[in-house]
Amino acid sequence: MSVWRLIDSGLCDAAYNMALDEAIAISVRNGEAPPTLRLYGWETPSVSLGSFQKVIDIDIEYCINNNIPVVRRPTGGRGILHGDELTYSFSARNEGDFSGGLLDTYRRLSIAFQSALHQMGLNAAMKMERESGTNLTRSPLCFKSTSYGEISLDGRKLVGSAQKRWNDGFLQQGSIPYSIDYEKITLVFKTSTPILQYSKQEIIGLKELIAGFDSGGFKEAIKSSFEKTFNITLADSHPSSQEQELALLLLSGKYQNPQWTHGTTKNIRFCNNSEIPRKAL
Repeated sequence: MSVWRLIDSGLCDAAYNMALDEAIAISVRNGEAPPTLRLYGWETPSVSLGSFQKVIDIDIEYCINNNIPVVRRPTGGRGILHGDELTYSFSARNEGDFSGGLLDTYRRLSIAFQSALHQMGLNAAMKMERESGTNLTRSPLCFKSTSYGEISLDGRKLVGSAQKRWNDGFLQQGSIPYSIDYEKITLVFKTSTPILQYSKQEIIGLKELIAGFDSGGFKEAIKSSFEKTFNITLADSHPSSQEQELALLLLSGKYQNPQWTHGTTKNIRFCNNSEIPRKAL
């Protein structure tokens, strides 16, 4: 039976979260580590933008004035206000269970998360149709729409995910809200509509659905679901020293770089960090 890694990082700085996710993905793609599931949170409420999303989708001045860090993810998708939630990343090579391409990879990972939610007593469903044309929402907020492979309950998305793919592997990042600050979401994401547009009718957290919600129990449910879904063992682990070093280089050279965050250049030069490998580009 294959052994994959499970890394529970706890609460981390916003930019460091992105840097460590990419560093782990590079390590896995290089064959230096097995497939890795990382679970983590955020030291302070933070905004992450999709890799191709425009900064004008958010009120950057409000974020600055209210000490809300803004970072750009290596993965795609739309914006997320991170707070009381569980965030995950999963890195693997394009082989074995994950040799089928983007949509198949989404589906396989969603089966594991759906199973975990079922263990928590939620009859969550996975979307199997792709949105197109007039069905696509123009909202800059990730949780305002449900895409193929994502998980929802009664039309409300419970897990928002996005991927970055390379020729040799991929990184998937996802957010699972525990509770939601509806007012702050409306202030962060520009909208001319009332606060009530972002309400429990469309966006909801697990604490609002599960009485006495236990975050530790939910993490255990995710672990057991992954092990059962993929017939593997998830071994508790930590980032290697090489991954930690690379994360610090990516932190200073990319994820703390305003050019990357604001999307003003497509080819970040990583300042003077020439030792960052090409796979980080």
